[in-house]
Amino acid sequence: MGLLEELWHHQYWLPPGATWEDMKESAETHYPKPRDLWLCIPGALLLIAVRCIFERTIALPLGRRLGVRDKRRPKAQPSATLEGFYKLLGRTPKEGELISVAKQSGLPVRTVQTWFRHRRAQDHPGLTKRFCEASWRFTFYFTSFFSGVALLYDPLLPALGWFYLLELSFYCSLVITLPFDVKRKDFKEQIVHHIATITLIFVSYCANLIRLGVMIMLIHDASDYLLELAKVLHYMKWKRVCEAVFIVFAVVFISSRLVIFPLITYYYYVTKFEMFFLSCLINAFLMILQLLHIFWSYLILRMTFNVILYGAKKKDARSDTEESDGSEAEDAAKNE
Repeated sequence: MGLLEELWHHQYWLPPGATWEDMKESAETHYPKPRDLWLCIPGALLLIAVRCIFERTIALPLGRRLGVRDKRRPKAQPSATLEGFYKLLGRTPKEGELISVAKQSGLPVRTVQTWFRHRRAQDHPGLTKRFCEASWRFTFYFTSFFSGVALLYDPLLPALGWFYLLELSFYCSLVITLPFDVKRKDFKEQIVHHIATITLIFVSYCANLIRLGVMIMLIHDASDYLLELAKVLHYMKWKRVCEAVFIVFAVVFISSRLVIFPLITYYYYVTKFEMFFLSCLINAFLMILQLLHIFWSYLILRMTFNVILYGAKKKDARSDTEESDGSEAEDAAKNE
């Protein structure tokens, strides 16, 4: 009990001069309770179930109607030796390892190299999977953004509390499904972003900074649904519309993350808050998010210039980590 009491000491969670006695509820005043956030665990599992149902019954049939099809990929020939190396030692063997495994399998090095490329392509997520994933995220971000805008002007704290719980459950569900979702080159940055976001939601809820937290969530959701929409259009091969939406996304992302986000946080921390442990902790995680915003803004600007100058993205800086569809198509053509 001593450790628990020390953890919840008012000097960490409340501004100077305030105690937990000041936070007692009355008939007219209600405060958020940290124990409410435990609901994010069943909430995350529920969202994962809803996502599976959505992808199977809505996104998948819709994608087929819109012409989204997985490209035919060459299959790796069965080989117990190569399969064992692939699963146990690595998906991308180095030159020395290629020579060694080629001797063990009795195959030429070039054939073994091609086998590993085809085997990786089999595990590479198809266009249908990517379309379904982007459709789900677009639906959630679009719904959460516009419902959050409406709730921001609602003086009722319970409504904002439920919105907080929904956002926390969603980010927890993203962490749970990270190993199964499409992996991109900024996979590590995504993990850092999710952890920082979950921490900020939890801490700001406990500190009763809900209105500020909702505003920061909306700043993020304002561009997220546009990005997912651009992905959906890209998978549908609606090139011109995709490029237009992507440019709008770039403008909204940079203006909201690099201008509005720091201005709002600076305004609140300079004019509203006294500095204490919790506010410093929140500020540290906000700085982590801002560094990620700068990193992603650089990638977005580079992609935007490609769209404007070359009429298309040369290569998505956040593309999947495995071989591109172009290399797979080339292999398929060679096998015809």
